Amino acid sequence: MNSNRLSHLKELEAESIFILREVAAQFESPVLLFSGGKDSIIVSWLARKAFWPAKIPFPVMHIDTGHNFTETIVYRDWWVKQLGVKLIVRSVQDSIDQGRIAEEKGVNASRNALQTTTLVDAIQELKFDAAIGGARRDEEKARAKERFFSHRDEFSQWDPKNQRPELWNLLNGRKSLGEHFRVFPISNWTEMDVWQYILSEKIPIPSIYFTHERDCFVRDGVIYAHSPFVQLKPNEKIEKRTVRFRTIGDMSCTGAVTSEASTLEEVINEVASTRVTERGSRIDDKRSEAAMEDRKKAGYF
Repeated sequence: MNSNRLSHLKELEAESIFILREVAAQFESPVLLFSGGKDSIIVSWLARKAFWPAKIPFPVMHIDTGHNFTETIVYRDWWVKQLGVKLIVRSVQDSIDQGRIAEEKGVNASRNALQTTTLVDAIQELKFDAAIGGARRDEEKARAKERFFSHRDEFSQWDPKNQRPELWNLLNGRKSLGEHFRVFPISNWTEMDVWQYILSEKIPIPSIYFTHERDCFVRDGVIYAHSPFVQLKPNEKIEKRTVRFRTIGDMSCTGAVTSEASTLEEVINEVASTRVTERGSRIDDKRSEAAMEDRKKAGYF
């Protein structure tokens, strides 16, 4: 990796660490949202750097859909032990059992959007005033509208037309009772930045980011991992494929890509040559033209 690239990554790292320290300074009860994906791993790594040699001064929370990849949950439990942080888990299944949300039905059913209610309930129950996550502006057009400190009203709703200016690195965390902020420390990073940083820092990541054989089926041009959470259509057949995942979400809405990339260097070369965005295989983003923005306005991360 050339020196210019390293310098660029160090600038991004410094910006993110500054934001994380601002969170600790301005908020009384922050939480780091953790999915087990590469972006939340990066944010947790940066948080450890930001407060070293002290421990990360806030807990980690996972909103568990119950439809996760097994590799993700195994990694999550191992990683929080490495970080030495408290893990809070809130379950979408509990929200369903309590009648707070209804399970989707049919072959296209997913629990991904159902996370919103579970997340909002957890923030209100535990009185978190800042929820830190790994969303990046290059991922999706709705996420490109976010600030570093993104205000949510007392109903956890987001108004993209009423965001606060962030000039000269001044971050405004003022809020009224019941309101909170979503914080995005790696907003200015790209997918390539994330992979280059993982390589330069030697950060361990879940195995499903690398090539492996998996039982899959194809639907509407997207390769799905076979799982008990997805109902097959009559014409869909399960077959072994050599794949990896560029993004990790609910098994019911996350597509794989055909790949032989078994190392970080090979992943980086693959990302550099692709013309498909990393969320191009996320079916939840394709439900409507404004799917992500609509979910975010309701409280989704």
